[in-house]
Amino acid sequence: ALDRSRGGLGLGLAIVKSIVLLHGGTVSAHSAGAGQGSRFVVRVPTCPDGIESLPPERLPPSVTAAAHPCTVLLVDDNPDVLQAMAALLELSGHRVATLADPAAALRLPSEFAPEVAILDIGLPGMDGYELALELGKRPAFSETRLIALSGYGQPADRARSKSAGFCAHLVKPVSGNQLAALIESLFQPS
Repeated sequence: ALDRSRGGLGLGLAIVKSIVLLHGGTVSAHSAGAGQGSRFVVRVPTCPDGIESLPPERLPPSVTAAAHPCTVLLVDDNPDVLQAMAALLELSGHRVATLADPAAALRLPSEFAPEVAILDIGLPGMDGYELALELGKRPAFSETRLIALSGYGQPADRARSKSAGFCAHLVKPVSGNQLAALIESLFQPS
């Protein structure tokens, strides 16, 4: 089910690995087999003499200012995703409205007209496809560029996004650079 009521998307370890690698560490998983449990080992270097600077090649890419700062609506039921993506977008200069519930998006004032709406597909109660179709009926959203955010990225998932009115389909986890580049591309002259 898109709402993940019977489990997650299996992204947790991949996200942990990305974060640990950014800190110069390693992560591994071990299991003796079914029903035997699992052991996850995370190793990160310490700085015994205080905080040291990472060498330039290990620094994350800097956040650059958006050439076209815009208003972005971000709808995702995961509070960590909402917070992280909103922070990335705001650092680039975008104005961000965040909602954790698709029903709340449908209660937005009729004059609210974001230039971009990033909608999680696996929302509870109403999936992102349905939300996109409902928002598309609103005059204020007639020019809004919709971006699907999902843990699924098969051709059928992308085709369904396109038929629901999305101009792009991002697969979680999304990097800040990937998101910034996509938003900038939406405002490039054809």
